[in-house]
Amino acid sequence: MVGSCRQISKLYPSAEKAVEDITAGSTVLFGGFGLCGIPESLIGAISKNPSIKDLIAVSNNAGIDGVGLGKLLNTRQIRRMVSSYVGENREFARQYLSGELEVELVPQGTLAEKIRAGGAGIPAFYTLTGIGTLVETGGIPIKYKSDGEVDIFSEPRGTGVFGGKRYIMEQSISGDYALVKAWKADELGNLVFRASANNFNAPMATAGKVTIAEAEEIVPVGELKPDQIHIPGIHVHRIVKSTGYQKKIEKTTVQHDQEQANDMPESMKKRIRIIKRAAKEFKDGMYANLGIGMPMLASNYIDPTITVYLQSENGILGLGPFPTKDKVDADLINAGKETVTVLKGGAFFSSDTSFGMIRGSRIDMSVLGGMEVSETGDLANWIVPGKMVKGMGGAVDLVSAPGTRVVVTMDHCSKDGSPKILKRCTLPLTGVNCVNRIITDKCVFDVIPNKGLLLRELAHGCSVEQVRAATECDFSVAPDVAETY
Repeated sequence: MVGSCRQISKLYPSAEKAVEDITAGSTVLFGGFGLCGIPESLIGAISKNPSIKDLIAVSNNAGIDGVGLGKLLNTRQIRRMVSSYVGENREFARQYLSGELEVELVPQGTLAEKIRAGGAGIPAFYTLTGIGTLVETGGIPIKYKSDGEVDIFSEPRGTGVFGGKRYIMEQSISGDYALVKAWKADELGNLVFRASANNFNAPMATAGKVTIAEAEEIVPVGELKPDQIHIPGIHVHRIVKSTGYQKKIEKTTVQHDQEQANDMPESMKKRIRIIKRAAKEFKDGMYANLGIGMPMLASNYIDPTITVYLQSENGILGLGPFPTKDKVDADLINAGKETVTVLKGGAFFSSDTSFGMIRGSRIDMSVLGGMEVSETGDLANWIVPGKMVKGMGGAVDLVSAPGTRVVVTMDHCSKDGSPKILKRCTLPLTGVNCVNRIITDKCVFDVIPNKGLLLRELAHGCSVEQVRAATECDFSVAPDVAETY
């Protein structure tokens, strides 16, 4: 712009015009996390254009049934999804398990970094995430046959050794097109995101050969302050005004009063016992990440005399409690897609920045759920092959971070009474030798390196003999073990 006041407008008259040259078989990056910050208008325009088909869609997840990328699954315009999480999208899971859809599952932090690297012109990088799991060795089902047999498996990753540690080599991702959602944009393509709607939008905006941004508000050039711009216009090629967007919320979660809490079922009361015990793991000044489901509820029981900074991998530091009904905000969700608040001093950032914190061991403790844990601290919590697939999400990244304490909260036994704490995990692993402590409805175990499990505490009403009967592997017992929660 030096020496000239000429401004080139990138504004397109409609979403339909902006996407009309996307060809069949293109790789398209879709910003957003859950339903937060998704390019609704652009997705809707693609769904109305049947010539745009056989897409390789790169997105953290695929929305929910019929919403977000769920629309394009319904219209069969996607051939392969590259994602970290299937979640509650039943049609996504059905098409994958029936062999109608190829799904390349990637750890969430690795996915964010692959996209960031692609936008920065870096062809590959090394990471600890997934070492010792199917991420490294290959064998994750990408495509099933109609009879349930696996047709395509993921390939083994290359590895390298640095400082005596083995790392996985991951190739970067870039797209023929990147479709993102901004809160505000100007006609030069400068973008501003709002709250947790930054998420995958920021890295994806940089990684498309053609980046198309839809914005809730398009302002004149000069109205956006330079120090408030998240993505400079050099990355953005087309801009459209969002129209008809709904900003649906996947999980509207609000504060409940005590009367409602007292009415909870027995199964939930059992989980509350686990959660309350888990809350005792927090220390003053700690930075912690809580997994979706039961771990996230532990934030409700943090000792009020201490300060804990909760990080959410979709781009929040300083998570607060669930909002009251009048404070629900579609642009403010946690990693479980639940509505949340942010405390004073909190911050928002992109998904790639978030996982930089995690991989860089800035998180003191991660609390996660588990399907199985072995006596050596292996964790499995993301898939039952051929039957149930939630996806890796950020768990593989979280348990791979050096120096981060990993606490697993889980029911001690499955619904059929079979043990979930085993000699060896039978399900695909999330991480190897990564768990430090296990908290169940029966007891607390510590994983002692090169020795196995040590029984530290008992739940009220549980005996050592009952724990032994419900645990597949052997364990030692601390001399001061007692009923504590």
